[in-house]
Amino acid sequence: MQNVLGSFQRFLNWRTALTSIAVIIVIATIFYSRYLADKIAKEERLRVETWVEAGKFLINSPQDIDTKLVSAIITNNDDIPIIRMAEEGQKIIEYINLDSNKIKANPDYLNKKLKQFKSQHNPIIYTDPLNGKKDLYYYGESKLLQEVRYYPLVQLLIVALFIIITLYAINTRNKSMQNQLWAGMAKETAHQLGTPVTSLKGWVEMLRETPGSEQIAVELAKDVDRLQLVSDRFSKIGSTPTMEEKDLLLQISNMVDYIKRRAPEKVQFEINTHDNTTMPVKISASLFDWVIENLLKNALDAMGGKGKITVDITKTQNEIFIDVTDTGKGITASNINKLFKPGFTTKKRGWGLGLTLSKRVIEQYHGGQLFVKHSEVGKGTTFRIVLNNG
Repeated sequence: MQNVLGSFQRFLNWRTALTSIAVIIVIATIFYSRYLADKIAKEERLRVETWVEAGKFLINSPQDIDTKLVSAIITNNDDIPIIRMAEEGQKIIEYINLDSNKIKANPDYLNKKLKQFKSQHNPIIYTDPLNGKKDLYYYGESKLLQEVRYYPLVQLLIVALFIIITLYAINTRNKSMQNQLWAGMAKETAHQLGTPVTSLKGWVEMLRETPGSEQIAVELAKDVDRLQLVSDRFSKIGSTPTMEEKDLLLQISNMVDYIKRRAPEKVQFEINTHDNTTMPVKISASLFDWVIENLLKNALDAMGGKGKITVDITKTQNEIFIDVTDTGKGITASNINKLFKPGFTTKKRGWGLGLTLSKRVIEQYHGGQLFVKHSEVGKGTTFRIVLNNG
């Protein structure tokens, strides 16, 4: 058992460490990508400014000056989209590195791009020295800059997917290991109980034949049968149980009577069937009894020797609801989230597996649900079992 709990704790530690490393990688990538994006953005603005100056120089330069370098500067800008607009009249004069086919197909395309560029960067303003008129150059981002900006998001998705797949694989392996250990432990317990139970049955038969011990033999036989039932339950853990049609009301009533005989006198029991006299359902009787027993014992422990336990059984066309309510100390919200985890218990004694195994029996073997319907500290708790009706 300690190995199971230790493996589970190691899984939690690995999950925390893996998540922390992934978060650190993503945060570091985001900061570095922003640094690169800012650096590229400054360089691109400088390139646009140089392109603007080169274009004006080429227009205004004397014919006998070599303009090869200036022309190279202009032609080398093949990735930064630019729109030139006259300040006077707000008219678009020129544009480069934009899809001409989209411009022809959609008359509003250019204006949308202009609006986008205005939101991204302040314009580069050129004032003509001869007439004082100003041209405004609005520019967008190159594909390289866009890729750098979106890279952290892509990496975040990849890392998130990696974490999900890894955690799923670890969780699946951990659950499989837990199932194997629990099944092995349960079967070994059943095997170990087999020999003394068989021996006790022999002693019971001898007592029955001894004058004056008949009543002792009857009571002892009940406890031996109880041990046999416990052994049978343990032997079925890890294997597919046989599902048989049983009267659910009778099954629950018998278990309540069994717990009632062993409960303090100040604890009251009530079963509400809502005028139902029978409720046939397919269950594994011994395992289902185990679940009801666990819930009733938990209710007794929560009440400290006095109070009331109510079992309310209702059904709809498709489902059966079994609510086990106590008037005990209740469960805090933080503990409700841990209640069905292996090893968790608020008791001084116990392994913290009763509710875990009960949930497994109801959900995996019976295709139903087991959960805390309601709990209030100081007032009590209601556990709900949901079974398929038919």
